[in-house]
Amino acid sequence: MCLTRHPNLTREEFQDYWENKHGPFFIQNATTMRAKKYVQSLTLDTPLNAGLRESRGMLPEFDGVAEVWFDSEMDLMEAMSSPAGQELSAALLKDESNFIDHAKSSAFLVREKEL
Repeated sequence: MCLTRHPNLTREEFQDYWENKHGPFFIQNATTMRAKKYVQSLTLDTPLNAGLRESRGMLPEFDGVAEVWFDSEMDLMEAMSSPAGQELSAALLKDESNFIDHAKSSAFLVREKEL
């Protein structure tokens, strides 16, 4: 997930909530969704970001990137189809609304390819 913070939060407030409230909540429930690894990449406040963006004509950076690792797409689908998975999914979405602007964020599945 490429995340944009809720408009009522500063980047610092967004990162604090994500790291200290949502992160622990997710980790406590990771086995329900069969998550193998959870990584939070918090965007740095640095002029280098503006330089990268401007030199390439890119959109503004996201406030962070969340990676959730699974053994397989099927494993994720089975976990999230269970009653416990559906309940957890709703609880995660509710908590995310405290710090994420979903309309300006993006989520997608990928396959890693190391070169």
